[in-house]
Amino acid sequence: MLSIDYYSDILCVWAWVAQTRIDELNAHFGDQIQWRFHTIDVFGNVDKKMATQWKDRGHYDGFSAHVAESVKAFPEITIHKDLWSKNKPHTSANAHLLIKAVEISHGLDKSTIYANHIRQAFFGDALDISNQTTLLRLAEQHELDTTMLRHAINDGSAIALLMSDYQQAKQLAIKGSPSYVLDNGRQTLYGNVGYRVLRANIEELLRNPANEASWC
Repeated sequence: MLSIDYYSDILCVWAWVAQTRIDELNAHFGDQIQWRFHTIDVFGNVDKKMATQWKDRGHYDGFSAHVAESVKAFPEITIHKDLWSKNKPHTSANAHLLIKAVEISHGLDKSTIYANHIRQAFFGDALDISNQTTLLRLAEQHELDTTMLRHAINDGSAIALLMSDYQQAKQLAIKGSPSYVLDNGRQTLYGNVGYRVLRANIEELLRNPANEASWC
């Protein structure tokens, strides 16, 4: 089995695009691959990001137009017309925190599903997923125990797991979202990587496992 460490920020549109590719890879490879999902800090301070990187390019409205233009090449990807112009999130960190709380209290599979629900709520419905009330409501809608989630947040275990992700991303010099780390860190694919490229790399590693490498 090949393990893939996947780093993404919940607010990253390319991670939203990548989800369909992850689904296709799972359908093709089945139990030959195992995903280890991690969060990364790209939109930790959205207001500062817009005030600096997008100051001269239209601020939130400019970024909204940029995202809308970026996904035109992907007809299978839908985004809300008011994305980034209405219900503007301040941070991705609250969503990441709740994802980690779900991982602690309900397991990795449930946290992965919950993360996808959050992405749908943001990109598809333009909800403010930096708001904890919204995040907890989404958890309730998907039958997650919010008392357990609050406990994981209150006792510090969720933030500890989140910080572990952020620190690990820095140690690996992860450039941004999404990033795929393969072959125990020997190979990293970053950004809008196409399905065929991902599939080819995975197939090569499955044919030639790292522990059989002979190059010195």
